[in-house]
Amino acid sequence: MKKLMSCLLALFSLYTLTFAQTTISGRIIDAQTKEPLAGVNILISNSSQGSTSLSNGSFVLKTDQSVPEIAVSFVGYKTKTLSTSGQNMLISLEPSSLQLNQIVVSASREGESRTEAPVAISTISRELITQTKAVSLDQLLNKVSGVYMVNLGNEQHSMAIRQPIGTKSLYLYLEDGVPIRTTGDFNHNALIEINMAALKNIEVIRGPSSSLYGSEAIGGAINFITQAPSLLPTAKLQLEMSNRGYRRTDFSASTTIGKVGIFAGGYYTGQRKGYFSHSDFDKLALTFRLDYLINEKSKLITTASLIDYITDQTGGLDSANFYGKQYSSLHTFSYRKVKALRIKSTFDHTWNKNNSSKITAFFRHNSIGQNPFYAIRNVQGNPLKARGEINDDAFDSYGLIAQHRKSFPFWKGRLIVGVSADYSPASYIASFIDVDRNADGVYTGFTKTDSLLTDYSVNLLNTAVYGQLELSPMEALKIVGALRYDRLDYRFDNNLAPSAFTGAPDETNHFANLTPKLGLTYDFGKDKGMYANYSVGFAPPQITDLYRGVKVPTLKPAYFNNYEVGGWLNLMQGKGYLDISFYQMDGRNEIVSVRLPDGSYENQNAGKTRHRGVEYTIKYAPVESVSLRFSGTNARHTFVQYIERGADYTDKTMNTAPEFMANAEVIYKPAFLKGLRLSAEWQRIGKFYMDAANTEQYNGYHLFNTRVGYTWKGAELWINAINLTNELYATTVDKTAFGKSYRQGIPRTFNIGIAYNFTGKSN
Repeated sequence: MKKLMSCLLALFSLYTLTFAQTTISGRIIDAQTKEPLAGVNILISNSSQGSTSLSNGSFVLKTDQSVPEIAVSFVGYKTKTLSTSGQNMLISLEPSSLQLNQIVVSASREGESRTEAPVAISTISRELITQTKAVSLDQLLNKVSGVYMVNLGNEQHSMAIRQPIGTKSLYLYLEDGVPIRTTGDFNHNALIEINMAALKNIEVIRGPSSSLYGSEAIGGAINFITQAPSLLPTAKLQLEMSNRGYRRTDFSASTTIGKVGIFAGGYYTGQRKGYFSHSDFDKLALTFRLDYLINEKSKLITTASLIDYITDQTGGLDSANFYGKQYSSLHTFSYRKVKALRIKSTFDHTWNKNNSSKITAFFRHNSIGQNPFYAIRNVQGNPLKARGEINDDAFDSYGLIAQHRKSFPFWKGRLIVGVSADYSPASYIASFIDVDRNADGVYTGFTKTDSLLTDYSVNLLNTAVYGQLELSPMEALKIVGALRYDRLDYRFDNNLAPSAFTGAPDETNHFANLTPKLGLTYDFGKDKGMYANYSVGFAPPQITDLYRGVKVPTLKPAYFNNYEVGGWLNLMQGKGYLDISFYQMDGRNEIVSVRLPDGSYENQNAGKTRHRGVEYTIKYAPVESVSLRFSGTNARHTFVQYIERGADYTDKTMNTAPEFMANAEVIYKPAFLKGLRLSAEWQRIGKFYMDAANTEQYNGYHLFNTRVGYTWKGAELWINAINLTNELYATTVDKTAFGKSYRQGIPRTFNIGIAYNFTGKSN
């Protein structure tokens, strides 16, 4: 009888405990983008019980506590603690702007903590993108230490990252890890082809990244990460205008229904009668993304982006017009047209906790048509006549990137291997035009002729295999080694008779390179650590460098050896941090742009160059409502060995290479008026030489911007003042035998905008 009673009591106790258990379930989303967050840790306080969110943001855990308190934490987000016993919860996590450690994907093509990546990498967050209300990408990228994106007007640009200001093919621009243009057909205005309204965040790697991404990733690689579909239904409409004739409309919509997530967004912008004559432009940018969660181990992500852009095109000003603030153009018909379509589809499969694979197939169509101002040349003996050209540079791409990641227990190892192939048939055609010029030197019109200046096609095939091994022989130490082999094949077909002007004869060229990288990180604990790396960069000559306007191709690939150390340090008990990098990059056969006696430019190999610098970012929030950031760079770029047309520039400082660059910002969000934000920004570009002979310097400039915004529920209103002090400045200055050319910076401009953000209920 006693045994029977004991068994009944045990069964009753088990029954009671079973039904006393509390089940907690829900989904976790980003508070700003509303997208689901995977890998979030959910831990019951005073317990070892916990769970991790799945790819759709969902989680389930059970506890014996009737009203448990749970802590929800994720790298790069503020930890959230709440008491609950509910199910189907919806938990929003706020990104933390003061955490150095964030999840980054660009350093290894796989998600990892920022402090585990032995590279100089910075993230421009969704919050910063939203608050800045940038009308062009330079207003975002110039907040990153070591980066100077030069605004040439109407989203046109050049770049300087660990390099002088220039238009050379030393930067790789990516969209979700895939280059937006084919290797071998670089265009310094490539970021026109980015849809700013569809960005989740931007990651910037400074220094060579060739071991993972291939050639052209020399000065840096910039990865634009597309907004993922939101878990909740969302929509946005934004209207903006300026006192300089600028107009813009942004729009987006997103939701997830079952296993399918959809995002669509874009913007239309235009300018009429700006401060500079002949400076109108129009741009339409559209992005569509569809995520299909096949199951918990597999998903398919397809993205399509379309860009349709046209702008008036004009050059710089001479000294008299620049300092006299005469912003008039000698050109009345020159233009640039860009049409770009990119489609990519990524299948991502997790085999088990130690193995995952992803395959990306992509297609690109790109066409850049121009009636370029820089191709217009005066006719000697007839001041009312000139010559020019209309050209079109186009390519299609068919590509595949396959990658596998394997983790193994030995030293917490991780191996990433991949292959890629990109076949891109390209063409270039240029027609001669007769140009009319009036007595004031203004180019008033043109007549197209039947004469072809250039007509060729090139089949490009870029193949590569790469691998990266990560090991942690001790808890605090991580070692990363990478190796990549690239081969770039050109098959050139000249449809005209070869000459020093029409181009080289038919021929086949190939360039191959083995690119290594070795790096390490060491964590000293308490948010202190350091990294070091050695990496190699490789940049083959571009199509136009090799074949256009040359009888025999002579350019060689450029090589760079990069040595780098850096670290990070927590400041003021978590109220801020310091991130710093020291680098030296030695170049060999670096391709530099040389102006010829007829005023045209030609790329030539320099002998040797050296680039040294320190990059640093300090963030600090003395109180919750105030945050401060200072991003700075001190650098020196020199010709170690270089002779140009008999002139020896050895040991000279490279031209258009600022010695100091800085961007600082203070943001105030008063607690007494929630939704209000006030910010002030200072940008400094230091002095630099105008020419390789170092005969004259430009002293650079200071630029002050202010931003005021107010958000109430879904409505938002803002006003931004760019160049508040109305400083006269040039974004870059060149000096040649023909004189000086100043690219005028934006005068004081006010941008006013209004937006409404709609968020629906959970599906």
